[in-house]
Amino acid sequence: MASHHREPLNLGTDELITVDGLVDLISSIAGKKLKKAHDLSKPQGVRGRNSDNSRLRQVLGWEPSIPLSSGLVPTYRWIEAQVVKRHVKYAVQVG
Repeated sequence: MASHHREPLNLGTDELITVDGLVDLISSIAGKKLKKAHDLSKPQGVRGRNSDNSRLRQVLGWEPSIPLSSGLVPTYRWIEAQVVKRHVKYAVQVG
C-alpha cells in the first residue's frame, strides 16, 4: 500500500494447497471435525492452488513470509468474532 504501483498484484503465498488440505487446515484451526464426501461423478477441477509471486517480487521487491497456516489463525479468529458479534446484535434486536 505504501508503493506507487497502481495496478493489481497477486498477493499470496507460493505454498501449494489442495481444497481438501485447506478444509482440513481450517477445520483444525476451528477445532471442528468434518466428514468430507466427494462426488466423483462431478468434474474434479484443479488439484491445488498457490500464488505466483514473481510479479510481486519484481514490482515491490517483496513477498509474504508468513505461512498460510499461521496467517489463517488470526484471520479465522477475527471472522469468528465478527460472526459472534453479529449474532449477539441480532439476538438483542429480536429478543
